Amino acid sequence: MYWTTIDSPLGTLWITGDGAALTGLYMERPATLDQPGWIEDDAPFTAAREQLDAYFAGRREEFDLPLSPVGTPFQQQVWAALRAIPYGETRSYREIAEQLGRPTASRAVGAANGRNPISVIVPCHRVVGSSGVLTGYAWGLERKRALLDLEAS
Repeated sequence: MYWTTIDSPLGTLWITGDGAALTGLYMERPATLDQPGWIEDDAPFTAAREQLDAYFAGRREEFDLPLSPVGTPFQQQVWAALRAIPYGETRSYREIAEQLGRPTASRAVGAANGRNPISVIVPCHRVVGSSGVLTGYAWGLERKRALLDLEAS
């Protein structure tokens, strides 16, 4: 397993991968990097670095990277739904639950959204409360607002 850091307008980002796909993008250093078997290496992340730099510069709206997030089948469904939210748009937890055919699963969608291991690229920041108000974001509402503002400009 590999990891590297990149600078961003949100601060330092930690990116993890297995050499073939990204497994994580974090805004705080994940504790797993202190476990044996992790190697710091920029080489596996060249495309991710270029695409993230372009995104933060406002020159990229979609990511084209191999992803391998680890999660339950339901979490995988939610994360796929997140990737389908167009740049600059938002969806509510309820809308995603309905899209998945589970209209009463808004809270479960929120929990899966909060466990998204590949922030920004799997755009969990595009999910808001039913009234459009910003709600929960693992990395803080200030960062969520910054990402939404970036995409609105």
